[in-house]
Amino acid sequence: MQGLLRRGAIWALVATLVMGAHGAAAQTGGTAALQGQVMDEQGGAVPGVTVTAVNAATGLTRTTVTGGTGNYQFVSLPPGVYEVRVELTGFRTAVYESVPLGVDSTVRLDARLQIGALTDTIQVVAETAVINTTDASLGNVISGSQIRELPLEGRNVVGLLSLQPGVVYVPPTGATDARSGSVSGSRADQSNVTLDGIDVNDNQFQDAFTSVLRVTLDSVQEFRVTTSNYGADQGRSSGAQVSLVTRGGTNAFQGTGYWSHRNTATSSTPYFTKLSQLRAGLEPTPPKLNKHIYGGAFGGPIRRDRLFFFGNFEGLQESSEAPVNRAVPSMSMRDGVLIYLCASAAECPGGSVQGFSSSHTVPAGSFGVGPAATSRIDPLGVGSSLAASQYWKQFPEPNDPGRDGRNIMGYRFNSPIENRFRTYISRLDYRTAASNSIFGRFNFQDDAVASAAQFPGQPSTTTRTV
Repeated sequence: MQGLLRRGAIWALVATLVMGAHGAAAQTGGTAALQGQVMDEQGGAVPGVTVTAVNAATGLTRTTVTGGTGNYQFVSLPPGVYEVRVELTGFRTAVYESVPLGVDSTVRLDARLQIGALTDTIQVVAETAVINTTDASLGNVISGSQIRELPLEGRNVVGLLSLQPGVVYVPPTGATDARSGSVSGSRADQSNVTLDGIDVNDNQFQDAFTSVLRVTLDSVQEFRVTTSNYGADQGRSSGAQVSLVTRGGTNAFQGTGYWSHRNTATSSTPYFTKLSQLRAGLEPTPPKLNKHIYGGAFGGPIRRDRLFFFGNFEGLQESSEAPVNRAVPSMSMRDGVLIYLCASAAECPGGSVQGFSSSHTVPAGSFGVGPAATSRIDPLGVGSSLAASQYWKQFPEPNDPGRDGRNIMGYRFNSPIENRFRTYISRLDYRTAASNSIFGRFNFQDDAVASAAQFPGQPSTTTRTV
């Protein structure tokens, strides 16, 4: 069995490598673009200029030459911070430092060359436009520093998606809601989610902004939600386009370790649970919900400027109590007495009915039938079952009106649940040449998820490992 799992993991890694290499060549999703025009001091277009973009973190280099109108363009660049060099004989070299290129964004950088020696260099701190002037798409890039520094309950990166104008995200509650998360009023299942340019939509549950692969906070370099007017390179769905990019290694070793805790002391008691506890004479106590999130990330170079690695592990130990309301027999029903609501309340003044062991009050407007009466109604003369009565007495006594408040009532309690989630993410980047690279990403989840117990003291009904 372990051999099969190892072989399956190897094939999954190979498939990710193939898809990553293919995606880099066949699509622009999850990448960035840079374009602009090179002019002289009088504003005239300068053709034949060599423009070089260098990724400051990995040394990735791309080079192009301006056309007859002085325009240049880089496509499918990995998101990051770049240095841009503009060179032509007879002009001073212009160097633009710290040019940020965000995922699924096109940045425009125009350059003006000054007459001088090629060896003369002008250092320019790039100032990119805050307003998007290259296309009609609407959306913002959330950077890695924002992702890791903004407070998030449960360290769930999805919570940041609602920072975009027009985006509403409501965490799933178990109820089916086509608009639990939407952009500009669209259905939740109309969003398109990609990770490193590869489709990771959850076609089974179709929740808003949910990736079929778990994405931890420290594994995301940045992401962008394009809310409308996206170009032909995006699409598939009519809603938002969500592009996430996995962190990769750089020429510097970097690592983080983290631990966070969420305690029940900050919780409030649900309304109906509080009512049930007060009816039973208990002090209102909120359901237990403790979360321990721990993990670490580490990345760096295996071979400088050529081969890089990144890895992230995150564990979540969740101890909680789920409010549960189970159907149980009423005290009268478990003693062999059935109480019915009369069609005409005036004909049923109420009273009491004798059960197997005691007498039970019948409220006005209702009619009660005890074991003696049911045996007369039953063609076989059996009536109420004493064996069933003994079995029903094993159930907890009702503390909630339940289904009808007379025969089938409810027992509300907090069921303890212990869940464990473990996520392993790794990425390997390899530059085959100065301007070509491939990457492989490995995702593995090891979860143990328990459901609520049927009654207190009983084990969870189901446990599944993913």
